Amino acid sequence: MSADDDQAAGRRVNKVQTLREERLLSKAELARRAGVSALTIDRIEKGAPCRLDTKRKIILALGLKVTDKDQVFED
Repeated sequence: MSADDDQAAGRRVNKVQTLREERLLSKAELARRAGVSALTIDRIEKGAPCRLDTKRKIILALGLKVTDKDQVFED
C-alpha cells in the first residue's frame, strides 16, 4: 500500500516509527519523553490523526525542532 493509498483511506502518513527506531527508542520511552501514552504513539505510527500539540510533543521528544515538522509528519 502506497502513501497515496494510506491518505485515501484516511490514515496519516508520518515517519514517527522510522525516526523512533533510528534513535533506538521503544514506544514506551518515546511516549514518556513526549508526555503521552504508549497507545497514542502506537495509534499515530499506524496513521491515526492527532492534535497539533501532540505532534509538537513528539517532534521535540525525537530531539528535533518544531520547524522540522515536515521531516516527521506529512500534512
